[in-house]
Amino acid sequence: MTGTVAFATLGCRLNQVDTQEMQARLETRGFRTVPFEEPADVVVVNSCTVTARADFSDRQMVRRAARQHPGARVVVTGCWAQTSPAEAVATGADLVVGNADKHRIDALIASLVTNADRATRVAVSDIRTAGAMPVAPLARTAGRSRAFLKVQEGCQHRCAFCIVPRARGVSRSQHPEIVVDQVRRLVDAGHPEVVLTGVDLGHYGADLTPATTLAALLRRIGDIEGLRWVRLSSVLPAYFTPELVDVVTGAPRIAPHLHIPLQSGSDRVLRRMRRPYTVRRYRAIVERLATRIPDLGLGTDLIVGFPGESDGDFADTMRVVDELPFSYLHVFAYSDRRETEAAAMPDHLAARTVTRRSAVLRARSDDKARAFRAALVDRSVEALVLETRDRATGGLIALTGHYVEIVFDGPDSLMRRLVHLRVTAAGDERARGELE
Repeated sequence: MTGTVAFATLGCRLNQVDTQEMQARLETRGFRTVPFEEPADVVVVNSCTVTARADFSDRQMVRRAARQHPGARVVVTGCWAQTSPAEAVATGADLVVGNADKHRIDALIASLVTNADRATRVAVSDIRTAGAMPVAPLARTAGRSRAFLKVQEGCQHRCAFCIVPRARGVSRSQHPEIVVDQVRRLVDAGHPEVVLTGVDLGHYGADLTPATTLAALLRRIGDIEGLRWVRLSSVLPAYFTPELVDVVTGAPRIAPHLHIPLQSGSDRVLRRMRRPYTVRRYRAIVERLATRIPDLGLGTDLIVGFPGESDGDFADTMRVVDELPFSYLHVFAYSDRRETEAAAMPDHLAARTVTRRSAVLRARSDDKARAFRAALVDRSVEALVLETRDRATGGLIALTGHYVEIVFDGPDSLMRRLVHLRVTAAGDERARGELE
């Protein structure tokens, strides 16, 4: 099988990892990946459905793919394809593939391009019956300094604002032997950093027989020679057992950076959201981690304007943000997602209120990030040089273990290598540094 394929990926980082896996599957079939801007025989749109706005963006992208690639076969996959296949068909796609069927997308596309029949095909199985995680071929990441590896899929929680369980199913984990082997192969291929990703990453291993844990997996990965950092994408506070705390605070190859979603600093709002923790529990975990990890890079997610959020609730969120050592915030303005509990709740906030509160939190995020970078000035740090240069200055960009980007002058030969830098200044978006 030969031909060219282009990808358009919408939504979260996990979708980007899924795209890499699909690309690897298609390349084993003989397809050659080309940039979206170039002519292609097949265009794959990997969709998102986290909000109504995401659905709109999906439809726009499918139509753009058809316009930009006349004559190409257009394939829609991902979360929107899983939850709304009829809508995906209505865009004129040639093939709609749900999340439960992505592992066979190479065979489905191979059949599509060899068949003259242009009738739309639909491969959307019931995600609730999805079995064990299939083993994906390692994505081709030549030229990339960091590698991303999906080790868990699906979610056990039923948060009031979220449709992800309907789009990705229940939690499923990749077997630790396979994960360890894949990490070792990625390190051997020249990736000093591997980022473990998943929808509900902290639940890793609970579904396996025998059951295992994320902490146990990290202990095994930490023994891999040549690995500098393993980084966790996002872990709910409820999963930070004493064992996991011991691992992330005591293993030198665990990056000193954690992303722990909060969503709200009000217990009343957290209950309405159906989040599995309290503010007190969240505080206790973060304070314990920050005490044991010097210069911890700490990120969080916050939803602003959830139905019923009062001025007092928002003030509680601001208080938690001010009192905990966050180095950045991901701020999301609440928007309805149909077929979720939150969409039917009373007391939706006025758009101007949500916009105003979001702006306040984003400004606070900028302040926290700037202060974190400023604390590194005049210090020596280890960092991994990325594969792209800073557009504004032309300098190299290196990423520290705490998730701070540092711009410095140096040759291309340093890309994808670990370097030691002295931080000289804290900019608005990145720090500045120089080679030691």
